[in-house]
Amino acid sequence: MRVVSNTGKPRLVAPILSVLTLSLVTACSGTGPPTAADRLHPCVTDEGPNDALCGSLRVYENRQTRTGRQISLNIVVLPAVGSAQADPLFFLAGGPGQGAAQLAPQLRQVFRPIQKRRDIVLVDQRGTGKSHPLECRSNQESLRGLMESETSTADRLRHCLDGYDADVRLYTTPIAMDDLEQVRAWLGYQQVNLYGGSYGTRAALVYLRQHGEHVRSMVLDGVAPTDMRLPLFVARDAQHSLDSWLARCEDDARCAAKYPDIRARVRALLQRLDAAPVRLRMVHPRTGASEETRIDARIVASLLFGALYSPVTASLLPALIDRAEHDDFEALLALGMADDATDNLSVGMQLSVLCSEDAPLVTRRDLERETAGNLFGGRLFADQVTACGFWPRGAIDASYYQPVRSDVPALVLSGEFDPITPPVWGQEVASQLSHARHFTASSSGHGVIGTPCGVRLIDEFLNAGNADALDGACLKAVKAPPFFLSPAGPDPKGQVSAP
Repeated sequence: MRVVSNTGKPRLVAPILSVLTLSLVTACSGTGPPTAADRLHPCVTDEGPNDALCGSLRVYENRQTRTGRQISLNIVVLPAVGSAQADPLFFLAGGPGQGAAQLAPQLRQVFRPIQKRRDIVLVDQRGTGKSHPLECRSNQESLRGLMESETSTADRLRHCLDGYDADVRLYTTPIAMDDLEQVRAWLGYQQVNLYGGSYGTRAALVYLRQHGEHVRSMVLDGVAPTDMRLPLFVARDAQHSLDSWLARCEDDARCAAKYPDIRARVRALLQRLDAAPVRLRMVHPRTGASEETRIDARIVASLLFGALYSPVTASLLPALIDRAEHDDFEALLALGMADDATDNLSVGMQLSVLCSEDAPLVTRRDLERETAGNLFGGRLFADQVTACGFWPRGAIDASYYQPVRSDVPALVLSGEFDPITPPVWGQEVASQLSHARHFTASSSGHGVIGTPCGVRLIDEFLNAGNADALDGACLKAVKAPPFFLSPAGPDPKGQVSAP
């Protein structure tokens, strides 16, 4: 679940396309129901990859009354390149707020083994991507925008809310999954396989509950269940992740010698910035402009949190903490912007989901209790907590928070040091699904799909239709990258082995 802070938080020629499209239409013509090839058209450059199919489906914003405003759902299908199976893979994006279709170029590379046999269907969930997006971006070209205060963020969000041509109460997960069911029927698929990553796992579970008769199998990667109550346990899970990575530095003789007592030092750094934020001139990582800005503990905590999503960026943390102690934050900021997801994240939709589905279960007293004594404290997601005080909430039935129980085969994946959807959530959900297996990737962060072993397991699972015979030993062999001990790069002698 990639909730992005203000500080920042992958990408055949015409004759082949013609043959592919013709073969799809020929194979699917006849008296049967319409198919994706009938409903969609070859993508043009600004729609998606040249070898994909693109289109849209109009749905009512208010699905209950079926009156008033209609919105278009943006659809991209990556057609199977071999002998296609009838059941496609529907990809459900994270965030919440990411548009799935915009990820088509990256997903085509990641899911190449799966596309040999199956169509891959990407639908921008309502409020994201090109499906009536509820965007609300800060000015990323200025350090002032990157370092926006909580008050300024709240003012910006109120302004965006007033300007939306939308009823933001109608952009919740249950309504969106009814949209997805309409897309499935419109494209003519009878059974589908689901891949959900991060928030997409929640979406997949909700679709399974509402339309399980059409689900053949399901992959949940970095599980965020409906009763997760974001951001209640984020500080706890983030500190566990950070402590785990820094403990590895302490257990590595060269890292420990270079950065002694690193866990105590990061806590002292945040405490100092809490008591006395610093003002200094910094160079914007993208524009190169030098600006005066203010750095406080909230900003640094957010940047540290973002680095924990990936083992590669986590391996930089001891060095970046050391530099930050000397009020050198430029490298930490550049790292935070290197994987900036804000270009594909609709904050309004994110708030419609989190404020309707999570916030009603969390009080400020709950947050104070769960963050007391924590290194991150209440600094993470503070903007969301404030915004949910005024953001309109959609209606969520109490049954939404009940465990999803099903006998649909499920492959559940977790990263050992995931800072926001750690293995405890995956294990909880897997225990409620009678045909599920849960695997944890050693030394991994958010999203097991980023490992070659994870992709292979997903491919084997989809081909078999169950997880009974899967061997996840390769996930235990994943090794953490070596720590950076100098600006020249990682320690050439060090690679931290999985336990």
